[in-house]
Amino acid sequence: MGANMGKNSSLLDALPSTQGTLHVVMLGLDSAGKTTALYRLKFDQYLNTVPTIGFNCEKVKGTIGKAKGINFLVWDVGGQEKLRPLWKSYTRCTDGIVFVLDSVDVERMEEAKMELVRTAKSPDNSGVPILVLANKQDLPGAREPRELEKLLGLHELGSGSGGPGGSPTHMWHVQPACAITGDGLHEGMEALYEMILKRRKLVKQCKNKKR
Repeated sequence: MGANMGKNSSLLDALPSTQGTLHVVMLGLDSAGKTTALYRLKFDQYLNTVPTIGFNCEKVKGTIGKAKGINFLVWDVGGQEKLRPLWKSYTRCTDGIVFVLDSVDVERMEEAKMELVRTAKSPDNSGVPILVLANKQDLPGAREPRELEKLLGLHELGSGSGGPGGSPTHMWHVQPACAITGDGLHEGMEALYEMILKRRKLVKQCKNKKR
């Protein structure tokens, strides 16, 4: 499946213009819970999954708040180290990035930070809103969102989802979640949708100023 990834580039280019559908890419280290989160969002039930070699793609509908009824086309891309160089093929032209994090796995937090920063600082992803899904909050030892913000260096990326000041490069939001039960997933998608709307408004204002 991975060998066919490059062939999807023309498809990816077309996705953002799909009527009423937002293109979202779900990234994160292997075993963070990306595929479990995707299928919980899609089917509202827990499905036992296997490591993703390549990608999974599903259309997911928002269920709460401003995101209610909004369609998201979510690409869940394998997180194994050998697959990570391929992430950029999926994030190009995306509306939003969901970075799924194992909130318990402190030993790999630096590795997760490195991959998140690399993705955020890619020129193709400039300004793309980032939702950090702090997964596995049901487990003992799960780190809280505020601590994860520091461990991941999120304040270096921008000002967060609504805070004034800081670099306008990226809006981000940390959402505590449990992919197995579904807790926090739809709240996270609503936060991502609001950031996408806010970014579009800012882009429009900048264009008007340049005229």
